[in-house]
Amino acid sequence: MQAKLTKTVVLVGMMGAGKTAIGRSLSARLGVPFEDSDAEIVTASKLSIAEIFERYGEPFFREKETQVIERLLEGPPCVLSTGGGAWLSDYNRKMIAEKAAVVWLKADLNLLWSRVRHKDTRPLLRTPNPKKTLSELLEARSPAYEQAAFQVATQAQWSIDQTTDAVINRLADAGVLETS
Repeated sequence: MQAKLTKTVVLVGMMGAGKTAIGRSLSARLGVPFEDSDAEIVTASKLSIAEIFERYGEPFFREKETQVIERLLEGPPCVLSTGGGAWLSDYNRKMIAEKAAVVWLKADLNLLWSRVRHKDTRPLLRTPNPKKTLSELLEARSPAYEQAAFQVATQAQWSIDQTTDAVINRLADAGVLETS
């Protein structure tokens, strides 16, 4: 079955939910570009996200993030992975929902922690108790993530291909993919 994307798919969710891995797999399967808003910011600024947070602060980063997402949504259909906080902005939620199919990759705390605990590239987790911080972020952000049009609950035992299949099936059921 060949599926054609009718509009951009934006992946939202917590750090460690698999947005980049699933986004790359999804774009390869659908034959559309993969875009990553965080990677675009890093490339443009020549700084890591942690360095941007350190030098300019989170509000500056969020402003750049919104600008990058706006630009990417103006292009042809693609798969767009956003940073974990991008969807929290009312402005971003409205803009993204109007122009794209939004999929929340929903992962539980234990799965998220297993994926991020050994990484030092997460500025929001540079705290005395990063797992507690992650738990608090998940709890605070979930009400915003729940506003995504589509949800796919990721499972620890699923491969990237299995998770991608679940996303494709959800999009196909909703008419976001044309199948031939």
